[in-house]
Amino acid sequence: MYQNPILKKEMSIGGRTLSLETGRVAGQAGGSVLARYGDTVVLVTATMAENIREGIDFFPLTVDYEERLYAVGKIPGGFIKREGRPSEKAVLSGRLIDRPIRPLFPKGCRNEVQVVATVLSVDQDNAPEIVAMIGASAALHISEIPFQGPVGGVIVGLVDGEYVINPTVEQAEKSRMHLVVAGTSGAIMMVEAGAKEVPEEQMLEGILSGHEKVKEIVSFIEQFRAGALSMGLAKEKVEPAVVSVDPGVEEAVAGTAEEKIAAAVRHCVDARLDKKRREKYLDEVKAGLLAGFLETYPEEEAVITAVLDAVEKKAVRRLILDEQVRIDGRRLDEVRPITVEVGVLPRTHGSGLFTRGQTQVLSVATLGAISEEQILDGLGLEETKRFMHHYNFPPYSTGETKPMRSPGRREIGHGALAERALEPVIPGEEVFPYTIRLVSEVLSSNGSTSQGSVCGSCLALMDAGVPIKAPVAGVAMGLIKEDEQVAVLTDIQGIEDHLGDMDFKVAGTAEGVTALQMDIKVPGVTGGILKRALAQAHAGRMFILGKMLEVIPGPRQELSPYAPRIIHTSIDPDKIRDVIGPGGKIIKKIIEETGVQIDIEDDGRVFIAAVDPAAGNRALEIVRNLTRDVVTGEVYNGRVTRVTDFGCFVEVVPGVMGTPGKEGLVHISQLAHHRVNKVEDICQEGDTITVKAIGYDNQGRLKLSRKEAVPPEPGELEEARAAAASSGREGAGHENGGHERKRPPRARQGRR
Repeated sequence: MYQNPILKKEMSIGGRTLSLETGRVAGQAGGSVLARYGDTVVLVTATMAENIREGIDFFPLTVDYEERLYAVGKIPGGFIKREGRPSEKAVLSGRLIDRPIRPLFPKGCRNEVQVVATVLSVDQDNAPEIVAMIGASAALHISEIPFQGPVGGVIVGLVDGEYVINPTVEQAEKSRMHLVVAGTSGAIMMVEAGAKEVPEEQMLEGILSGHEKVKEIVSFIEQFRAGALSMGLAKEKVEPAVVSVDPGVEEAVAGTAEEKIAAAVRHCVDARLDKKRREKYLDEVKAGLLAGFLETYPEEEAVITAVLDAVEKKAVRRLILDEQVRIDGRRLDEVRPITVEVGVLPRTHGSGLFTRGQTQVLSVATLGAISEEQILDGLGLEETKRFMHHYNFPPYSTGETKPMRSPGRREIGHGALAERALEPVIPGEEVFPYTIRLVSEVLSSNGSTSQGSVCGSCLALMDAGVPIKAPVAGVAMGLIKEDEQVAVLTDIQGIEDHLGDMDFKVAGTAEGVTALQMDIKVPGVTGGILKRALAQAHAGRMFILGKMLEVIPGPRQELSPYAPRIIHTSIDPDKIRDVIGPGGKIIKKIIEETGVQIDIEDDGRVFIAAVDPAAGNRALEIVRNLTRDVVTGEVYNGRVTRVTDFGCFVEVVPGVMGTPGKEGLVHISQLAHHRVNKVEDICQEGDTITVKAIGYDNQGRLKLSRKEAVPPEPGELEEARAAAASSGREGAGHENGGHERKRPPRARQGRR
């Protein structure tokens, strides 16, 4: 049987071994790499279709990140015991791989390319998404696919002021940021970060330190390809099926159209046309030009259209670079007009409407009980999540009609970015024991809806009365770069995102960055450019934050009347069963009678959620009574349940939900400071009396005293002493309640 040779190469990253192997598995894929880092193993394949897909005007690249729960020794939850639709984490991991590799394919490539990363084994100290990214780069690089990489990627942490490459779980818990940096040896291609208010200078330093390690990984993958070629395990690159343009047609169209389109762009600036009117006007100009050119080149409609779009792009870019003017007339560092509203929805727990130019986002906050947190069935260590942010982008937000479907990768990605931006300021469960869900509805879109979601959601949190640590705002930055000419744009709109060279989103508080996302379309973005972009983003963020705080300077002091009030208490874990009851009978009855929601943690923490405070307090009283112990020395108001000749029985903790209460005996000698002849002289069955717990007898029965719980009435002690004196036994009334102690006769021995 023929056996392929196997190539395996290793390098060290962060003190652990990264290995790439090919030739052993998945031999029919275009490129196949088994990537291993510690005990994390990911199989990554890259395959390209031989023929181009007809009728498409984009590069059809697909990146699938396949989680297998056997990788962490789990069986999928639910009724169907197999993996279903990708988790949110899997979607985000796929995007993380897609973003740095997509710009590195030839312009005009139309062959379908599919990258599949299958997670086979997970060691929590070594992130599988980073292993998958490196494996994808290597698989593409050894395949015949015309990939202009390779790329590398690392996670950068900030632990005790030091940058750590690919931090372990223990280090990540102490880290002030989670920064993913990916790129080639010459350029940073993608940055994704969540941080705990890290200053821009530290963030930039982290990006640059991460890129230094990326360069080593890229060199390692180059060596891997060289070794694979020498062993016949790598393939020579093929020429892609690229949509080409006739140079003669391109030159003729561009030469004639440039002046007219440049004039049309200038008119848009001078007239301050909004998005819809600008698009309509420019489309009309291009349509007129297209009609004229089709008379000369009747078979070249697609080519002419592409050239006209390229001329428009060039005109907008030249305007920015040469005149420092944007197509809507703004300065490069100017933020669009902002409108802020809060409390716009009467029955929700909190709402914020954030409008910036023609981008408008309505965010709504909902507060729920701890039990309503999201259960995660994935490969990570986290099993639940109590803070969620969801993002919806309906077609009407861009004036279009499309089918309404479940959230796609873009919606999931934008929602996760805003969640990452806000998470560092969310109060802990011990301070604010709620599950928090935010939903951002994009009502109108013209650039940077994700950062609009950050602002709108921060407003909704403050409107809901969530005690966030600090307000958060976000802004999207853009870049136009041609040779040495560079323009950094603040608060980019849709056309600038489409025609620009960088999409750089920064969110944070006044103290520092909480989230950052950067995608670069061109090489050569230096540390100096990034520093400039971060500084300009800081100024923009502070301006936006100021506008927000003018409307609502901080979280409201009171929750919405429609939000549940959560009452927190703790009980002895051994008494949890007393609250739950057999088969959950007692806790169900409490919920049914009070209308509250009760969550009990294994450590004895009890959370009672109730919209009606009185109902919550009633439920709390029931829980306390079910678990309350009678403590020696404490005073209680109890109900007399039985009266006997020798005393009365008093229920000091009432029974609830059909459970018996806790009662003890008040002996007749402990009923009063004076001699009591008859128990009924002091109390009757059904009376409420004040008693003190004085201990337990040798059979564990509770002993109570009214005498020690209430002060004597005026003259009561003197009366008791007088009664005792008259009987010849001073103090007997006080000592023994005035009763003679009858002793049994005892035998006497005679003396000799």
